[in-house]
Amino acid sequence: MSGHHHHDHGPGGHCHDEGHDHSDDITPALQSLLYSQIQFEMVSTLNESVSRAGAAILQKPWTERLSEQPELESDADEQLLMHIPFAGQVKLHSLLIYTAPTPSAPKTLKLFKNRNDIDFSMASDLKPTQTIEVPQPVPGTDVFELPLSRASWNATTSITLFFEDNWGDEEITKIGYLGFKGQFMALNREPVSVMYEAAANPSDHVAIQGVHGIGGRIMPGQ
Repeated sequence: MSGHHHHDHGPGGHCHDEGHDHSDDITPALQSLLYSQIQFEMVSTLNESVSRAGAAILQKPWTERLSEQPELESDADEQLLMHIPFAGQVKLHSLLIYTAPTPSAPKTLKLFKNRNDIDFSMASDLKPTQTIEVPQPVPGTDVFELPLSRASWNATTSITLFFEDNWGDEEITKIGYLGFKGQFMALNREPVSVMYEAAANPSDHVAIQGVHGIGGRIMPGQ
């Protein structure tokens, strides 16, 4: 018995586990990263210097979050306005952002929920759902995970990010990576049809006696 135990928890395995746990400190659980729920082709960014750069930094895989390109850069002035629609309803928990440690790193970020009509003049006047100050990055900084007020971000179908200024009073704001953590909520009709299909699946009835004739519904305790 003890020999078996030793085999399971040998020094090699232990060492490997330690390394694995350490990397998980920053790496988000895959199911909480809302990457596949972003409708990339419908992302719009106002004042981006290169067309589709806003969508490109959202599409960066997590493993490439610190890569220099693509990078979103503002054009006429320091402000950027991004509209990001989701494929359904999400509950947002936090925003993930990486910017290189330069004076062009964004500072004030105003977030608006479920609005697809915001332009720069509206963004300055409207009361945001939440305002965040993005910390100033220093050399060696990884992604910042900025918690969102969860009560404000239930049933989110889109988010608009207004980057109002940056840390250096620069004319150009630069952002390297953006992501979101949260929970994806299927649209109301989806779980219903899924449950119905599961109930109607003949293989579900094999081990259950007396189910037929009551529409496949099992009451608790039966």
